[in-house]
Amino acid sequence: DGLRAGAQPALAARGARRDRMKLWQPTPAEIWQGRDDSSEAANALRLFQTIARVERFEPQAQPGDIALLGFACDEGVRRNKGRTGAAKGPEILRRALANMASHDGHDRCVDMGSVSVEGDALEAAQQALREAVTACQRAGKRTLVLGGGHETAFGHGAGVLDAFPTDEVGIINLDAHLDLRIADRASSGTPFRQLALACEAQRRAFHYTCIGVSYAANTRALLDEAARREVTIIDDLAVLFAFEARVIPQIEHLIARYDRLYLTIDLDVLPAREMPAVSAPAALGVPLATLLRIVEPLCRSGKLQAVDLVEFNPQYDIDSQGARAAARLAWQIAHWWQ
Repeated sequence: DGLRAGAQPALAARGARRDRMKLWQPTPAEIWQGRDDSSEAANALRLFQTIARVERFEPQAQPGDIALLGFACDEGVRRNKGRTGAAKGPEILRRALANMASHDGHDRCVDMGSVSVEGDALEAAQQALREAVTACQRAGKRTLVLGGGHETAFGHGAGVLDAFPTDEVGIINLDAHLDLRIADRASSGTPFRQLALACEAQRRAFHYTCIGVSYAANTRALLDEAARREVTIIDDLAVLFAFEARVIPQIEHLIARYDRLYLTIDLDVLPAREMPAVSAPAALGVPLATLLRIVEPLCRSGKLQAVDLVEFNPQYDIDSQGARAAARLAWQIAHWWQ
């Protein structure tokens, strides 16, 4: 009887996981298409020709692989009173990536499918992403997640924390917004407060750095919450006008200080002229070329465990320029990732 009683919670947990994984779907093969130049030379290849794609979510132990995951969700944006449409982001970004040339690093990419939300059940979708990320990380893979709204960051970041319970994990957010809102329900404005609470539950420190913050887009209450949680903030003006003095030393510190790094990139950190396809376009923003100066040393550090690109909303794109910018950023990350 005792064995049966003890087994019931475990069976219930497995059943809940099975239910959550019903939110996962493989990526349709037709999304990965592009121009075929292979008749020119054996290495005249594009991503659609080199990426592996799975039909079942069973992460295999392949250290060094980059697991590409989608989080097709913008319920968090809706709850945060933003412009919805980011749920289509993973599909459009995959299509934009498909025709890009395949270079070093891209042959390690494995498309592990997407998690989506059913109705308004955001929390279940976040948990499904969390478990998928943990499984990939424990199999030795790094994770590159295409959102979705910034609610993506809680599922992704919590998955990294779960996979490495004894490591110190530095969380780096390139974003105009702190996303530390105090609210009754999860949204695209709450992921880093949720991660702070997850760290508290695991009795570990919360290490959060936000680079590119627009003071004009964050209330005093959000800044007070950041101060209370000892968040390191480098605002957009400091990035633009004091890069060598403020940004480079902070990146060097993060690389030296933490065992593993999780990088989340809210595409609304880019100027509206470069990234119109977001819920909240930036009036100022940090240009893509400058953003890449932050991303490169993190990728080459050997400590970067996970990256996501979030808030891409194809409904508001202009001549696919936002999709191209986001895809180039993802392409560059995979190329530099060591």
